Amino acid sequence: MKKRFTVAIIGVGGRGGYAYGTWLHQLPEKFSIISLCDISREKLDYFGERFEVKKENLFLDENEFFLEKRADVLVIATQDKDHIRHATKALQLGYDVLLEKPITDNKQEMEDLLDLQQKTGNKVLVCHVLRYAPAFVKVAQLLEEKTIGSLIAINAIEQVGYAHQAQAYVRGYWRRAADSTPMILAKCSHDLDLIQYYAGGKCESVSSVGELSYFKEENAPEGSADRCISCAYQDECAYSAKIAYLNNWEKDGCPSDGYPYNVPCRAPITKEKVMDALHNGLHGRCVYRCDNDVVDHQITQMYFDNGVKATLTMVAFTHHCGRRMDFYGTLGQITLDEVRDVIYIGVFGKGEVVLKISDLVDDRYTHGGGDYHLINNLYEMLMGSAPEKTALGYSAESHLIGIAAEQSRLQKGKLVQVH
Repeated sequence: MKKRFTVAIIGVGGRGGYAYGTWLHQLPEKFSIISLCDISREKLDYFGERFEVKKENLFLDENEFFLEKRADVLVIATQDKDHIRHATKALQLGYDVLLEKPITDNKQEMEDLLDLQQKTGNKVLVCHVLRYAPAFVKVAQLLEEKTIGSLIAINAIEQVGYAHQAQAYVRGYWRRAADSTPMILAKCSHDLDLIQYYAGGKCESVSSVGELSYFKEENAPEGSADRCISCAYQDECAYSAKIAYLNNWEKDGCPSDGYPYNVPCRAPITKEKVMDALHNGLHGRCVYRCDNDVVDHQITQMYFDNGVKATLTMVAFTHHCGRRMDFYGTLGQITLDEVRDVIYIGVFGKGEVVLKISDLVDDRYTHGGGDYHLINNLYEMLMGSAPEKTALGYSAESHLIGIAAEQSRLQKGKLVQVH
């Protein structure tokens, strides 16, 4: 008989609950979710019922949860600053681990976790889900096949999107680097991982510049209020929380679940919960009067030991969310553009081919299908029958790039060695 892995999840929010937990629960022949841990009783009860977990296996206290090993595999989808602590405890108990990113912004912590993983021999697979997303896999195949010859340079743009910036990095849980990680890791860990993967070499040095330029009190409109729900600009401001979480929720038919309304509110979502969030929650605050300190734009240059050069521009001030990556080779150019839904392949002297990203993946899947395909491949990776594309050792490299980039940014773009 095929092995069926038991699974525990710590952190049952957007990633642990709605994404990974949901896909794991839909593969009952491979996985059985048997224990959950979270600081929210409401979330525990909601996902406990959804995943059919016994009440005695729902934990509010992580110390109680970690008293013993609860399952074969632990999914860690807690806040950024919790990842190292939880991964360390998991490995000490003998779990195989599916670990949400970013792992840490501390080089020593990363090295210590790598040492522990190697000593225990347990698997740690990092949730760099875009490595599994069909469009990004297609680009990897094209580069491996030398479709555009030898790769010379990569130019990547992370279009954060004005609404997402406001939600996550101004009002939300990732607004302060000390409480989470610097934004180059909190938002761009996928981008750095992909660049490292595509470059095919080891990054030697990094330079980076960026700052928080706009989401400050001096840029608040005259006469504006601390909260959108009591502000004169509530029905016209581009960053109005009333528009984002009340007006749009009503336009969408008042869904009881789902993004982005499950960010300020716990499911099931009601008008009372939305109004309470606008009056009292983090996400009801004026974007110009929050306690945020992470950047709203940053440009990073990377130099690889095989001669490849790469640039990553992360910017909040875009209408749409989505990545664009340009690959320049000796024999052609490839462009992946999520906003325009295309992969453009231009081979010098041979014309061009345009593929639609949406033809490669069902639009129901988040992260371009990456979340689903990660979980769908997890079983084979745990069984040892598929390559561990995002094992801890590989992921550590892109984290070290991000750590060096933040060091460089704080030194006004000084060149920093990665290793």
